[in-house]
Amino acid sequence: MTDPTLTATRHTHAGGATVLAVAGELDHHTAPQLTRLIQEEPFRPARPVLIDLSDLTYCDSTGITVLIGADRQAHETGTPLVLVGVTADLMHVFRIIGLDRLFTFQPTVEDAIEALSA
Repeated sequence: MTDPTLTATRHTHAGGATVLAVAGELDHHTAPQLTRLIQEEPFRPARPVLIDLSDLTYCDSTGITVLIGADRQAHETGTPLVLVGVTADLMHVFRIIGLDRLFTFQPTVEDAIEALSA
């Protein structure tokens, strides 16, 4: 059996937003990697943060807690936060637990940049 893997990287989009790209499995074992990336991000009102989950293959309750922590940090600093590329299965979980009312969602990074510019 292989260990679950996660990659979480940061880059700046040409539109000025910070994109945190997450790929693989976000669970109890891998969540600290994304938590560190979020904690290291200097949330600022003038620089939106997009968490791109389009390559996420699995997310458990620990992963959802990390995303809620990012929302809390964004809210405290007045930073726009958008979850991008959420799968239908994960969106179903968000709806069941009411997080579809907490987060802002966009299908792609480009859609998020466009929506934030409007």
